[in-house]
Amino acid sequence: MQLITGQTIQKKPIDCLHFINGEYQSSVNYKTFQNINPANEEVLGTVAEGGAEEIDLAVQAAKKALKGPWKNMTANDRAAVIRRIGDIILERKDELAALESLDTGKPIWLSSSIDIPRAAYNFHFFADYMRSLGTEAYQTDDVALNYSIRRPVGVVGLINPWNLPLLLLTWKLAPCLAAGNTCVIKPAELTPMTATLLGEICREAGVPDGVVNIVHGFGPNSAGSALSEHPDVDAISFTGETTTGKVIMAAAAKTLKRLSYELGGKNPNIIFADSDLDEVIETTMKSSFINQGEVCLCGSRIYVERPVYEQFVEKFLAKTKELVVGDPFDPKTKVGALIGEEHYQRVTSYIELAKQEGGEILTGGKRPDGQDKGYYIDPTIIVGLDRNCRVVNEEIFGPVVTVIPFDTEEEVIEQANDTHYGLSASIWTNDLRRAHRVAGQIEAGIVWVNTWFLRDLRTPFGGMKQSGIGREGGMHSFEFYSELTNICIKL
Repeated sequence: MQLITGQTIQKKPIDCLHFINGEYQSSVNYKTFQNINPANEEVLGTVAEGGAEEIDLAVQAAKKALKGPWKNMTANDRAAVIRRIGDIILERKDELAALESLDTGKPIWLSSSIDIPRAAYNFHFFADYMRSLGTEAYQTDDVALNYSIRRPVGVVGLINPWNLPLLLLTWKLAPCLAAGNTCVIKPAELTPMTATLLGEICREAGVPDGVVNIVHGFGPNSAGSALSEHPDVDAISFTGETTTGKVIMAAAAKTLKRLSYELGGKNPNIIFADSDLDEVIETTMKSSFINQGEVCLCGSRIYVERPVYEQFVEKFLAKTKELVVGDPFDPKTKVGALIGEEHYQRVTSYIELAKQEGGEILTGGKRPDGQDKGYYIDPTIIVGLDRNCRVVNEEIFGPVVTVIPFDTEEEVIEQANDTHYGLSASIWTNDLRRAHRVAGQIEAGIVWVNTWFLRDLRTPFGGMKQSGIGREGGMHSFEFYSELTNICIKL
C-alpha cells in the first residue's frame, strides 16, 4: 500500500484486453505482449496485441453504432452521458492515477493532481460547451435564406501518445463524442492501462455499445496502420512524434481521410532581462523537467538575455540540483522514470552528442546514483552549444535543456523561429509593448507570456510547420469532428 495525499491506495496493475462493441475480448489469435514498468523494469501484465482483424471488428461496430441509439439521443441526453464519464473518472481518480504512474513512470502526485483531473475536466467542458453551439444563417437580400446544419463526421480513429495517456486521449474523445461520432481508439502500446479502464467507465456512464472501441497493438504493419488505412474510418486524430505523423498521412491519403495532428515541438523559452527572475525560475523548472521533460510543450531551448544570463544559470542550476529523481510512488520524488529502454537510449545518445558538439553539462547527464533499475536520468542542463547543433534543434523529449545567451530582440526571434517545429513558445518580459511585439513574430501555434501551460479549453491549440495540422479546442474541435451542410431556401 502507498500513501497519497493522506489516503492509502493499492498499486494493482491490470491485464489489458481490447474493448469492442461494449465487451472486453482477446485478440483473434490470442496474441499478447508484455507491459513493462519503466520505474523498475518489471512486468506489469499482458496486453492483447491487435492487428487488421481486430481493427476491422472495431470499425464495423463503430459504423453500426452510428445508426443506433447514439444517433437518436438528444443533445441534452448525450451531454449528460459525456458529463457522467468525467464524474466517474473523478470517482476513480486514485485507481486511475496509480495505473498511469505504473505505466508511464511519472510521479504519483503528478498523475493525481494534473493527468486524471484534467481528463475528467475535458468531458465536463465539452458536455457544457456542446449545448451552446449554433450554426450560421445568411439572408441573401429577399431572394434566399441560407443556413447550416452540423452532423457527425462518422467513424473516427483516435491514435494516442504515451506521455499523457488519459489526459490527451480524453482531449480527443470528449469532443468526438459530443459531436455525435463513434470511434476506434489505438492507445500507445507502452501505456495501455488507463485506456483499457476507460472502456468500462464509458459503459457505466451509459455510452451505447460500439460507440467507443479500443484496440491495443503496435503502429507500423499492425493496428496503427490498419486503422489509418481502413476505408470505413472517416477521420484520424493523432498526437505523437512527427515522423509517425508522416507515415499516418501517407496511409490515410488512400481514402482522403480528414486529419488532425498535434506533433512534436522544440519550443523556445525566451527570457528578457527585465523579467522577474524568481518567477521565471519557478515556472522554467516546470517547463523544463515536469513529466521527465516528456511533454511536447516543454521549453527545452532556453534563451536568456545576456545581462542576466549568468544570474539565471546560477539560480536555475541550484534549483535543478534540488530535484529528487526516483520511485514514482515516493511523495518526495519530483522526476520519475523515462517511458522505456528505447527512449532512454535515445535521450542519453543526445547527451553524448552534446559533448561531441562542444557543450558543457552543468548538471545531470547520467543515471542517478543508486538507481540501478528503471530508466532514470538526472535533469540535465547544457550550455556552450552553437545554435546550429543538433541538440539545440532536434526534439529530445526528456529532462534535457540547453541554455543560450542572446543580445538583441531581433537575434532571439530569428533563433526561436529557426526550426522546422512550431508548437509553442514562452516569453518573459515586463515590457508590455515588447511582449506583444515579440509574441506576434514567433512562429508557433501558442505563445505564452509570463506563464507556461496555462490553457483555456475554448482557445485554439495546435502547431505550425511540422508540429501539426489543424487546431483543437472549443469550436475548433467541433470543426474537425463534424460536417457542415449549407441549406439554401429560395424565398
